[in-house]
Amino acid sequence: MRKFNRSRISLVAVATVLLWLKTYIVYKTSFDIKIENWRQEFILFINPLSFLMLIFGVSMFLKEKNKKSYIILSSFFVSSILFANVVFYRFFNDFLTIPVLFQTSNMSDLGSSVSELLSWTDLLYFTDFFLLLVLMKRKPKMVSFRQYTRAERKAYLLVTLSIAFFNLGWAETERPELLTRTFDREMLIRNIGTYNYHIYDVFLQSKSSAQRALADGGELVDIENYRNANYNKLNDEMFGIAKGKNVILISLESTQSFVLNQTVNGEVITPFLNQFIQESYYFNNFYHQTGQGKTSDSEFIVENSLYPLSRGAVFFTHSGNEYHATPEVLRERGYFTASLHANNKSFWNRDIMYESLGYQRFYSLSDYEVTDENSIGWGLKDDDFFQQSIQHLKGMPEPFYAKFITLTNHFPFELGAEDILIEPYTSSSKTLNQYFTTVRYQDEALKYFIQSLKDEGIYEDSIIILYGDHYGISENHNKAMGEYLGEEVTPFVSTQLQRVPFIVHIPGQKGKTISTVSAQIDIKPTLLHLLGVDTKQDIEFGRDLFSEDTTDFAVLRDGSFITKDYVYTREICFDKNTGEPALEENACELYAEKAKNELEYSDRIIYGDLLRFYGRNNK
Repeated sequence: MRKFNRSRISLVAVATVLLWLKTYIVYKTSFDIKIENWRQEFILFINPLSFLMLIFGVSMFLKEKNKKSYIILSSFFVSSILFANVVFYRFFNDFLTIPVLFQTSNMSDLGSSVSELLSWTDLLYFTDFFLLLVLMKRKPKMVSFRQYTRAERKAYLLVTLSIAFFNLGWAETERPELLTRTFDREMLIRNIGTYNYHIYDVFLQSKSSAQRALADGGELVDIENYRNANYNKLNDEMFGIAKGKNVILISLESTQSFVLNQTVNGEVITPFLNQFIQESYYFNNFYHQTGQGKTSDSEFIVENSLYPLSRGAVFFTHSGNEYHATPEVLRERGYFTASLHANNKSFWNRDIMYESLGYQRFYSLSDYEVTDENSIGWGLKDDDFFQQSIQHLKGMPEPFYAKFITLTNHFPFELGAEDILIEPYTSSSKTLNQYFTTVRYQDEALKYFIQSLKDEGIYEDSIIILYGDHYGISENHNKAMGEYLGEEVTPFVSTQLQRVPFIVHIPGQKGKTISTVSAQIDIKPTLLHLLGVDTKQDIEFGRDLFSEDTTDFAVLRDGSFITKDYVYTREICFDKNTGEPALEENACELYAEKAKNELEYSDRIIYGDLLRFYGRNNK
């Protein structure tokens, strides 16, 4: 009988194998993890194993009653972590991090966005958990629930550690310096697995928390030297051209450049913006640089000329830091600074962060009249938001700096029938189909807002800046995007799709299209120089896009970068003219070092709160 018992399958082995296979199936069906060869495929297959063996192996030290409860609870907990990543990935095309989990105050406002991402079929992600419950209840003879000897436990632990080191060693061989590329979560998941990645993320969180305590002003020396070496000369014709003007900054929710000057079903998508571009400076090679903080990241970049973090949102993780943001700079020069956004003031921790950025007033949800009739999706519709905001603008002392954050063009891109001005697209993606209708609505709302500014006498005395905050259509919809674009969405095309509008309207200035490769980080110095404020003494990484010696360069938060001739992404250097891998060896090497330096320097500033050491006399 003893021999028969030992020949049965251990409950620990059953739980481990079920969750192991399920994880691999989820990798292949729910995540878009790029695999280049059989070695990477094998690493992807084995990377959950050591973690699962360790987690379930703990039960070998427990009594039978506690063992069963532990295995069941562990299976449910680990499955929940995997499922949470699946839901997060469906919209953000990214994986969870510890800082994101701390952003729980956002969850109550997500509403239809979350429900749109869930389905009853998601119960399949817990199939192994339900199977374990059945096994616990029926106790089939083939499954063993026995206790383990000390020698068996030691052997089990040795095998677990051997698999873990084998996995890490092979992964490091396949991708050297793997654990230093913390911004590339897909690469980490592919090589060390979802569960081990989250353990590593805990380590990173602990490390980042310690950086501020250990930081000192000496760390700024290298950063200052880098900034000084890359500072662009002022354009004498444009510097101060808008001095004393009001500033109206409009964040266009989820708006990508591929909709501009284009049609869908034969109808123009953005008729107003197409016209407004003709009267303004339009940067057609302008990229967003947001990470997991999305809209809040774009605000942070635009106002500080620093990169966001690769993990979480700066608005949450470092809201108490010292900054020298655009609102503070202009406030020091007599501007009234305000942000207008018809959402809960605590969403993205704005009520706290805005104080650090130098805002005097935040017009939030309580400052608007919101009803069922004038709201949809995430809240107050853009047209009503703009029209109600006119009264707030009229009450501001001049000159003012006013930032508007729109809402309607937000996933899941809902719109009432009365506001649909263009027929939805027809493709395999409901998200993309509806996206065109909300972009068209936003365009119409902007038209009426600009007209209202003219009617109220505000338009001619204001510089108006519009920019896209982040992507609206993630890579999860590449197939449908390919249908619309008429080409396959390769990594090269996907990177080009990260272009967002950047439009600068200056009273009395003629329109002009500027093709310099640029990004959100360039907005702060560009704007301040137009207002006559020199940023030479500021610690920032942006460039004045009107400067005559500005280089074509943009770095994305995932480490990708774009130059005049090349696009670097997914560790491939693409030739911009062909969209194919560059023939010239090491074509992107020089820019890769610059991109790495800027991201690392910016991270140091944020994690160490280094600007607290930067004296006011230097600003």
